[in-house]
Formats: sequence, C-alpha cells, structure tokens
Amino acid sequence: MTLEAFFFQNPSGALALSGGVDSSYLAWAAGKYGQSWRAYYVKAAFQPAFELRDAERVAALAGVALTVIEADVLAVPEIAANPENRCYFCKRLIFSAILERAAADGCTLVIDGTNASDEVSDRPGMRALQELSVRSPLRECGLTKSDVRERSKAAGLFTWSKPSYACLATRIPAGTAIAPEALAKIERGEDALFALGFTDFRIRLRGETALLQFNEAQLDGALARRAELLERLSPLFSAVAVDLKPRRASD
Repeated sequence: MTLEAFFFQNPSGALALSGGVDSSYLAWAAGKYGQSWRAYYVKAAFQPAFELRDAERVAALAGVALTVIEADVLAVPEIAANPENRCYFCKRLIFSAILERAAADGCTLVIDGTNASDEVSDRPGMRALQELSVRSPLRECGLTKSDVRERSKAAGLFTWSKPSYACLATRIPAGTAIAPEALAKIERGEDALFALGFTDFRIRLRGETALLQFNEAQLDGALARRAELLERLSPLFSAVAVDLKPRRASD
C-alpha cells in the first residue's frame, strides 16, 4: 500500500505530531492526500520548547489544525521513577490523552510516525501503541527513515534534515528518578550547544556531571572549542566532560 492509498482509504482522523522528521512528513501527507485530518501535540516536561515551535510550523505548512494537549508526565510514578520500560508508560499516557481528545473531536482513528526502520524489540513504547490500536502508516507502507527524509526534502519540508531528537528523559540513566530541575538544566544546556552551532549531540546527565556526546562529524570541532563549552555549561553543571567515542545516530 502507498501512503496516498492509505489517506484515500482513511480521509480523516487524528495524527500525533511531535515536530520530528517522521510525524512532520506524515502531517504533510495527511494535508495533501487526506481531507480533514487533525494534528495533536502533547506538551510535557520531556519535550524541549523548540519541538512545539517546529510542530506549529509543520501544521501550518501542511494545512492541518493543531491541538496542543498538556500532560503531567512526572505525576505518574512509573514514569518519574525512570525504569527501563519508562517509555511504555509514557507512551500510554501521551496517546491515551490524544485518543481522548481526538474522540471528543469526532476522530476515531489515531496514527503516529513510526517508520519501517524502527525496531519494535528496541522500543517498549511500541507495545503501548499496539495496545491502544494506534496505526503507523509509514511502517505499514514500508517507508524507512531514509525514504521519509528523501520525500520530505522533495516536499520542501524544513524537517527533512533535522537530526533525530529523543526526549529529554533519555538523557538520564534508567533507574535514576527524573526531577524537573534536571530536565530544565539539560534543556538549557542543549540550547546553549545549538547556539554554538552544534546540531547533532546529546547531554547525558551522570550525577552532577554533564557528559557531552557528539557525532563523528562534530566531535573534533567540539574538542577544539572546549573553552567555549565550559564557559556556557559550567553555570549549569558541576562538571563537564566530552565523550571521546562518537555518538551513533540511533542513540
């Protein structure tokens, strides 16, 4: 099945829009091939502010209405405790909120941007999607991440080259309780790195230390600018370290 055929068969519904590459292309396709699709963004402590701004831009470009839903993820003990399967509980909360709001808006079908490259075994959150009957058209149509980037570029979407950006909770080791103050520091630190021109990185919290991880293309530049990194990040973290092993794109 093609994506065009999916939206022909399902002319209306609700889509989860995160502002990332996959869901952004899905929103564009819904606007182009569908008839009356609505997008939903769940605003929570795990999402940095720029993701909402990107989602708003995408929705405007796609011509789909965007509804922003507030979710207190840290109010759920199974999420705040940060177990290995935290993503499962978080996805349950987020998509349950979308399903409830979408139903109130008259939408019975909810879709997300999972693509054919995503490994089900590595993503506990996918189990939540299956339990809630959320469909993944990109995956159903066999579209991989590379396919989505290529099609997004052809469609003129600014997200086509956007690096993958996992939620802020992934910066904290599993088993370490998540505090809102820690998330805020990580977000401010990563905003500082963006301001310095870096685009593909992570700040991992290790106790009071910020462990900076860069991809291979940016690692040498980061090491050469260590004085700038310390100047920007020292007010936020007790110690700053750079991981000498390049970060993999999937991390």
